[in-house]
Amino acid sequence: MPDLKPETPTIIRTCNIVKHYPIKGGVFLKQIAAVKAVDGVSFSIKQGETLGLVGESGCGKSTLGRAILRLEEPTSGEVYFEGENILTFPPERLRSLRKQMQIIFQDPFSSLNPRKNVFQIIGEPLLIHGMKSREEREQRIQYLLDVVGLRQEVMRRYPHQFSGGQRQRIGIARALALNPKLMVCDEAVSALDVSIRAQVINLLKDLQNEFGLTYLFISHDLSVVEYISDRVAVMYLGKIVEIARSSELYSRPLHPYTQALLSASPLPDPTLKRHRIILKGDVPSPINPPSGCRFHTRCLYAEDVCSRKEPELCDICGDHQAACFFAGSVGTALR
Repeated sequence: MPDLKPETPTIIRTCNIVKHYPIKGGVFLKQIAAVKAVDGVSFSIKQGETLGLVGESGCGKSTLGRAILRLEEPTSGEVYFEGENILTFPPERLRSLRKQMQIIFQDPFSSLNPRKNVFQIIGEPLLIHGMKSREEREQRIQYLLDVVGLRQEVMRRYPHQFSGGQRQRIGIARALALNPKLMVCDEAVSALDVSIRAQVINLLKDLQNEFGLTYLFISHDLSVVEYISDRVAVMYLGKIVEIARSSELYSRPLHPYTQALLSASPLPDPTLKRHRIILKGDVPSPINPPSGCRFHTRCLYAEDVCSRKEPELCDICGDHQAACFFAGSVGTALR
């Protein structure tokens, strides 16, 4: 993990990011409801840090990552990159900002154009952003392939000629092409075999140390997130419910939802057993989330106040934040 000092600058900060998808109906196709995919999320990431983002499928993790990069336009809120609100940027300035912010997609099979070879795939962003010389592009691509552990001979091959791990390495090389500062890793290893997954994770860590990258690492694999992250944010139904240093969150989760998530994660030592917390009911619909705390319909500790008032994400102890009225009393040591 990088040694982050208190004076390390913040590279990305969000303020109440909201992303709603309208649902239209009726004769005139008017909006009748909305899917509240992301509903008021605020956090920050320091330069050189890795923030892991975990939660159940459908909780809004990928939508949040895309909204930060403006691949999805937020409904409201603010995103500050190096102190500037990028949601106010016109298209010309946003295009130049793309050099600084890149994404590694979840599926290495669909994220690469099957009609283009590796030279064209990695070279396209270089060409778009002004590197007109083919010789310069080829030299840069050769360097990037070497960095991600691929031979230079693969430049003339097409995506169908590679394994899943090799395709993801090509995707990483493409993301690195313009020397970005921030990379959003959207389930970047979930489609890979376990052995290949470990190789790619170690590659990402090496690249972070070499290039000073900052990661927003989105995943549902708790063990992978623990290994690569400095801090971890837990998301539930469009909101962040807990943020803490990785070691602190995994050893002493304060939010009941985080406790339930970690209790379902297998331990590497088969002689150790963990008390499994079984949540009642299903995840509520993001179209009509519960009032008050969104987790109260499944929470083991819910009281009347939980259904009436929404808890704020606030400091419980040090830099450990949780959105729960009873976080201090329900926190348990899991290790």
